[in-house]
Amino acid sequence: MTTKSIVKTSEYHDSVSLMLVAKELVKFPGVQDASVVMGTDSNKALLEQSGLLTAEAKKATPNDLIISVKTAGNVDDALAEAEALLNRKVTADDKLEFRPKTVRSAVKSHPNANVAIISIAGRYAAEEAWECLLSGMHVLLFSDNVSKEDELALKKYGRNHGLLVMGPGAGTAILNGVSLAFANVIPAGPVGIVSAAGTGLQETSTLLAKNGVGITQGIGTGGGDVKKEIGGIMYIEGLKALQADPSTKVILMVSKLPDIEVEKVLMEQVSASKKPTVICLLGGKTRDAHIPANAVVCSTLEEAALTAAKLAGAKIGDIQEKIAKETKEAETLAKELKKLLKPGQKHMRALFSGGTLCYESQVIWRDSFNFEVYSNAPLDKKFKMKDSTRSEGNVAVDLGEEEFTVGRPHPMIDNDLRMRRIIQEASDPSVAVIFMDVVIGYGAHPDPAAELTEAIRKGAALAKSQGREIVFVASVTGTEQDPQGLTRTTEILQAAGVHVMKSNAMASRLAGYIIS
Repeated sequence: MTTKSIVKTSEYHDSVSLMLVAKELVKFPGVQDASVVMGTDSNKALLEQSGLLTAEAKKATPNDLIISVKTAGNVDDALAEAEALLNRKVTADDKLEFRPKTVRSAVKSHPNANVAIISIAGRYAAEEAWECLLSGMHVLLFSDNVSKEDELALKKYGRNHGLLVMGPGAGTAILNGVSLAFANVIPAGPVGIVSAAGTGLQETSTLLAKNGVGITQGIGTGGGDVKKEIGGIMYIEGLKALQADPSTKVILMVSKLPDIEVEKVLMEQVSASKKPTVICLLGGKTRDAHIPANAVVCSTLEEAALTAAKLAGAKIGDIQEKIAKETKEAETLAKELKKLLKPGQKHMRALFSGGTLCYESQVIWRDSFNFEVYSNAPLDKKFKMKDSTRSEGNVAVDLGEEEFTVGRPHPMIDNDLRMRRIIQEASDPSVAVIFMDVVIGYGAHPDPAAELTEAIRKGAALAKSQGREIVFVASVTGTEQDPQGLTRTTEILQAAGVHVMKSNAMASRLAGYIIS
């Protein structure tokens, strides 16, 4: 077996193109493994774990492209194939129909467009956002790494001109029934959502749909909006819009815990309307001494979605009794699953594609179970992982954090990193549970369950060869109408031995009971 790399200095290709090239390269005769990534430190650390980091690759800078292959055949032929695949992709792009090169030319080509999605390197994103706002368009700023000064200026302009500035770091929105970025097929209905958390919007909207309730709008603001530097500008504008909208009968607010100054102004805005409003501030209860009379405060996305559905007329019954009943069922199942484990198996490895789901799970494990969980995106800085690429103890890894996504697609699009991590965690004899969220819908991988179950089966076989069994636990965020299909995705996972729960919260409880 030979491993070799080539480094292409100052050569950039978009991350999705690199993902597709790597997938094709693995099919080349003799190739056992391959990676085509930008030379960031985190990518080099991942290459090292895979045995693909060569001396040449170590010298690469973040602006360089690394092509590494491990093959039983002719390594130079494999590398030549990689370059041919890259060149083929460039040629194919050149032959596509006309694509505007600037916002200005795009506006000329599509004068009726009123929303722009911006997904470019953060240092360029603010300039393009200004171009869109000055052209009269709402902006979904998917890009991260935009300065607070730029964010504040953009949002003040948007507020003063009746335009939404969703983001930076806004991954989800559903406006007038149109799903933007990562989003699901949600029916129309009476609930309006404002969310400073992308997968928080996805989880709550899909849980509403599972209970037969649809939405009017799903407005994503980006997590930075609820920090004191920004002051909740777009969150407040979103609330105002839903409060004024006659079709919105119930408002659902989702966010990680805001800065306390922002929480106060959000509560004031809630009080400005008589519409029933469900408030879900993950990580803690509201700290405002006066909770508005029209508000209900919930601690999890699951509880918030059920509460909003009930207020909208769904026949839910007693919500706390429902959650308690399902929690008891999870506890009973956990007792049976624990019988499969060896005495040394005591740790959980949770591998998330959704940052909000990672956050919600940590809240549940902190508040309901007596064990510590380390993370690259922890609730408390004292539980920060020393090395996000290597697990120790119980961990919750957000694979959507920037350290993993610079130079490679988001894990909702590309399962490669999580597949490698599943096998890596399965090789640890202390691991009892491997936990994962599976998010389907627009923007996501066309068949994530099929890819993930390949790694799940390999991980299970690896553990079994060492006389162990691993419990795999998951939830699926999605609907039946999503392109991947909720039932189909669930059944594929279950066929591979995964215990799929109805929500991320309930999956978190099952995992918690197994290792506590």
